[in-house]
Amino acid sequence: MRSLKLGLAVTAVVCALSTTAQADCIRVGALGEAVTHDIAELFSTHGLANVIYGQGRAGKGPVRTTCKAGSTTTTCQSSQTACKVTTPKSCLGAWFCFPS
Repeated sequence: MRSLKLGLAVTAVVCALSTTAQADCIRVGALGEAVTHDIAELFSTHGLANVIYGQGRAGKGPVRTTCKAGSTTTTCQSSQTACKVTTPKSCLGAWFCFPS
């Protein structure tokens, strides 16, 4: 019986810690639009990486990218879960962040 109570206590602590750790994680997204599919995808994935870095976060898990072709351009949207690791950086938009 004692081992059952200890097991339940450990499970409760692990669940509480995992909930706390996930509180600093959010889903971040970025758009890229260009004449070709490849360039639009490049813009969205690199823009996403810069936005995540600029917020002082680190990407966690896979990057999901979806693209839609329009009449003249293609628009891609990339998103990824990102967790807080440092303080936010000074950035100009999604493309240029100042080194710290």
